[in-house]
Amino acid sequence: MPEAVTVTPAAESPVVLSVRGLKKSYGEHRVLNGIDLDLRRGEFVVVLGPSGTGKSTLFRCITRLTEPDEGAITFDGLDVTALKTDGLVAMRRRCGFVFQQFNLVRRLSAIDNVLAGRLGHVSLWRAMLGAFSRQDRQLALASLDAVGMLDHAYKRVDGLSGGQQQRVAIARTLAQQSQLVIADEPIASLDPESARTVLGILRKVAKEKQISVLCSLHQVEQALAVGDRIVGFRNGRIVVDCPAQRFTDDDSARIYGPQTEAAEQPGERPAYAA
Repeated sequence: MPEAVTVTPAAESPVVLSVRGLKKSYGEHRVLNGIDLDLRRGEFVVVLGPSGTGKSTLFRCITRLTEPDEGAITFDGLDVTALKTDGLVAMRRRCGFVFQQFNLVRRLSAIDNVLAGRLGHVSLWRAMLGAFSRQDRQLALASLDAVGMLDHAYKRVDGLSGGQQQRVAIARTLAQQSQLVIADEPIASLDPESARTVLGILRKVAKEKQISVLCSLHQVEQALAVGDRIVGFRNGRIVVDCPAQRFTDDDSARIYGPQTEAAEQPGERPAYAA
C-alpha cells in the first residue's frame, strides 16, 4: 500500500464546490431535502450513509446528470445550475468520475483507456481516429505511473485484476486533469486489500495534485482512514459534517442507528466547530 499522506487542507483553502439548498424528488419521494455542502481545494470528503439515502443522487445533481428540483451549485465560481450545453460540457471536462464498475473498455489497453480522459481536450478528428499527441501520451503514461500501473500500460484491461482496473480508472481522471473527482462507492466490488490500496492511492494523488475528492463509502473505518472530513447522510439530509478526527460513535449512530429527533427535522443538522 502506498505511503499515507496525512496533510489536511488549510482552513483558508478556496472553496471549489458549493451546494446550497439542493432538493430532488422522484414522484412523492423526496431524495434530497435541502443539502448544504462545501468542498475545498485538495480536501478529501467522504460521504457515509445507508443505501438509498441520496448519496448517488447528490453526485449526479452536482454534474447535472440528474437535474435538481431546487437549489444552487457552484463549481470554481461557475453557476452549474445555469449552464447551457456547451458550458456544461466544459465544466464536466474538469470533473473526474470513479465508479464501482470501473467503466473501462475491457478490450483496450490500460493506456488507451487512460487516453479516453483526453477526449474532451482534443479536436474531433483526433478523437475519432485516436490520434493523440505525444504530449497526451506522455501525460497518460505519467498518470499510470502515479497510480503504480506504468508496467501494465500496454496490457488489455480485461487481463488486470479489479484493483488494477480501478487504478487505471483513477489514472484516467488524472489524465483528464480534473480539479474535482467524484468517486461513487469506488471500492464496493474489490477485496479488502485491493480496497485499501485503491483508497490509499486515490488519497495520495489527490493530496499531491491538490485535487478535491468527494467519495461515498459504506465502512466507517475506511472513511476515517482516508477522509479529511466526514459527511453523513440520513433520509436525504446531512446529519453529520465534521473533521474525520472528531468523528465519534454518536456520529455513527446518527447516520446508521435508529432515527433521531434531530434527523427528523427538515433542514437541521448538528453543528460542529471547524
